[in-house]
Amino acid sequence: MHKTILSTASVLLVLGYWSSAFGAEAPEWSPAKGPLMTRWAKDVSPQKVHPEYPRPQMVRKEWLNLNGLWDYSIRELSSVKAAPYDGKILVPFCAESALSGVMKRVGADKRLWYHRTFEIPKAWAGRRLLLHFGAIDWEARVRVNNKDIGVHRGGYDPFTFDITGALKPEGPQELTVCVWDPTDKGPQPRGKQVSKPRGIWYSPVTGIWRTVWLEPAPKVHIQSLTIVPDVDKQVVRVTANVSGAVKGGAILIQKSGKTELKSVSGKTNSEIVVPIANPHLWSPDDPYLYDIEVLLLGAAEDSRPADSVKSYFGMRKIEVARDAKGVNRLLLNGKILFQLGPLDQGWWPDGLYTAPSDEALRYDVEALKKLGMNMIRKHVKVEPDRWYYHCDKLGMLVWQDMPNGKGAGDKGKPDENRAVISPFDRELKNVIESLRNHPSIVMWVPFNEGWGQHDSGRISAWIKRMDPTRLVNHASGWKDKGFGDVKDIHKYPGPAMAKLEDKRAIVLGEFGGLGLPVKGHLWWDKKNWGYRNFKTRQDLTAAYVNLMRKLHPLIGQGLAAAVYTQTTDVEGEVNGLMTYDRAIVKPDAKAVAKSHRELYTPPK
Repeated sequence: MHKTILSTASVLLVLGYWSSAFGAEAPEWSPAKGPLMTRWAKDVSPQKVHPEYPRPQMVRKEWLNLNGLWDYSIRELSSVKAAPYDGKILVPFCAESALSGVMKRVGADKRLWYHRTFEIPKAWAGRRLLLHFGAIDWEARVRVNNKDIGVHRGGYDPFTFDITGALKPEGPQELTVCVWDPTDKGPQPRGKQVSKPRGIWYSPVTGIWRTVWLEPAPKVHIQSLTIVPDVDKQVVRVTANVSGAVKGGAILIQKSGKTELKSVSGKTNSEIVVPIANPHLWSPDDPYLYDIEVLLLGAAEDSRPADSVKSYFGMRKIEVARDAKGVNRLLLNGKILFQLGPLDQGWWPDGLYTAPSDEALRYDVEALKKLGMNMIRKHVKVEPDRWYYHCDKLGMLVWQDMPNGKGAGDKGKPDENRAVISPFDRELKNVIESLRNHPSIVMWVPFNEGWGQHDSGRISAWIKRMDPTRLVNHASGWKDKGFGDVKDIHKYPGPAMAKLEDKRAIVLGEFGGLGLPVKGHLWWDKKNWGYRNFKTRQDLTAAYVNLMRKLHPLIGQGLAAAVYTQTTDVEGEVNGLMTYDRAIVKPDAKAVAKSHRELYTPPK
């Protein structure tokens, strides 16, 4: 089983990299007074803010975490200077969040500036230095020692800059990041963020909202891995994408830990086929993970590997196929599996887009598993890599939405369409490439309810070419164009299903939305809403159980999956299975779990 990834960060912290990033003593800091906080917020401090290695499927031994207190300022768009700074901000929490310590709106007419210094460990001398950003919303301009490094546009995809050429020989190095985010004033993917939150629309998120870190690497190094399991042929196909040409270079893939794998070598930037006899398949009931180490050979002067990274994968297959009655179903590893899970927004009252801790991030997945769910639809948001790692390890299927934006639609004017298509296509590609190795992800969902929907056929076909191992749900709800692997409808409170089709499976992409406001656990005292509200926990439980009873016969008729709205309350929405602060599971948990188990029995 997979055990090595989590230990890496702990070892490095013992070695002192954390203290070298922040100094001997961290400056004073306290969160802003937000309307609602989670129980994990009390454990957040500049010395302890997402200290875990942020990229579990490509782990290097040495790294430096840059989370913590940075200088910040909010300036007019025309301003070219950030100083004097307004104060300190706790990275990686966005400026609008309580945990950032700032909790101020930035807006489309201003820029958010970040600044800090860092020192490079002496042991890293002679190597390239890579600066990684988990995500910044939206446009980020990066400078090191007053030298322009690069610009990145995209709020949900990780990016990296090689900053070696801008470094000073020794002493403190200066890092500046300038961010601009138009939120709903621009056409870029932005999910449910709006400048004026209301109803189903939530607070804006500006700036750094995932971990920032540094790591050393040789000039020729492993940039990324592509890992494709092939259950039918009992192999896994691994491609190590390497920076630059390597004379005589080769890649060696070997087991890490106790997993049963034979070492296999091959060329850089080419697919290497690793045989797996009698593969141990990954599933929600048995989330088995294989550990591997990938070594770059032939680029160093001596016999040592020039570079090495640790990773993992799961052997699993997802497909649409007919059952004995000729009805299209969702199959996992060749067996019919009804998929049941919540619509999951991934918002937090104290951190907005960013969970207060890795423990909190994991908690949502664990809580849903205990309720008897086997799938999560991650709704118009992309999570940090570690959330998918928890799904991989705990055994939770994921339908991954692409965050939508303001769109001209299929019939928009050409200029409007170009403004939508360019940033959407670029970011969609980056998101899929960054997440495609996670076995938990079984479906890509590029559009939700027509938001920014465009070129549906082209995008569906492109995703399928890029990743033929997963299903495509080209439009969840509303504007179905007949593409993809599933026909998806939304029905509140529901449940309901569409007519059976010849080639696609039928799924219920959203239903339920049963609301219960819980005093003392609300974002707003007023303006709270659900699709159908209740006054007591008992009434909510009865209504939920009744909803599952109505769902049961639909499964017998051909319904392949159902997504209940939703995991938690979010700002003004009170239709969560849990309160926004995750303090209370609102319906009776035992009754909910029992109603879920009954869905897997023959319908009456």
